[in-house]
Amino acid sequence: MKKWSIIVVVILGWSCHSKAEVKTQVRLKEKAVEAKAYCEQNNLNTSVCILVDMTIHSGKERFFLWDLEGDSVIKSGVCSHGACDNLSNYDPDKKPQFSNTPDTHCSSLGKYKVGKRGYSTFGVHINYKLHGLEKTNNNAYKRYIVFHSWSIIDDEEVYPFHIAESWGCPAVSDNMMLAMDKVLKEQEKPVLFWIYN
Repeated sequence: MKKWSIIVVVILGWSCHSKAEVKTQVRLKEKAVEAKAYCEQNNLNTSVCILVDMTIHSGKERFFLWDLEGDSVIKSGVCSHGACDNLSNYDPDKKPQFSNTPDTHCSSLGKYKVGKRGYSTFGVHINYKLHGLEKTNNNAYKRYIVFHSWSIIDDEEVYPFHIAESWGCPAVSDNMMLAMDKVLKEQEKPVLFWIYN
């Protein structure tokens, strides 16, 4: 299919959505194509990956379980970002900041490999270790940045309100974590978890 044909299909398919929503969907597809190539080149899982778009408001769905074989979203939901230096002075209008430095309580951008399943003191008591694969997140493991749930995070979008900020971990709702746990336990190869801005 030619490039212009793909664009026409995309526009017709999302004609009922706003320009911003269409832009987000196009960007998600572009990231998914890049993610698939990365997984193939780096011996990661080529069935599914996790994409988190930090340009999207935290009160909206920005966490996507992506089907790399079917080229589509399997599941989506809200996802927290790190509070950074705002731990005691929450500013709902402040955009996420990112850092790879220990003790900053910031999220780190970049590609991660989902590692070992473990116990969490939050949510449904499940977490997955995250191994940073890039210079922007290679301190993730020693910073104890993990994927977990948090019971105060909603299943549904809460926009224009924000969801709670974490100490740097990407956290989702309890129900989302239960669904993700089922998927992640079934995979034979490590899953790509990509946080981008």
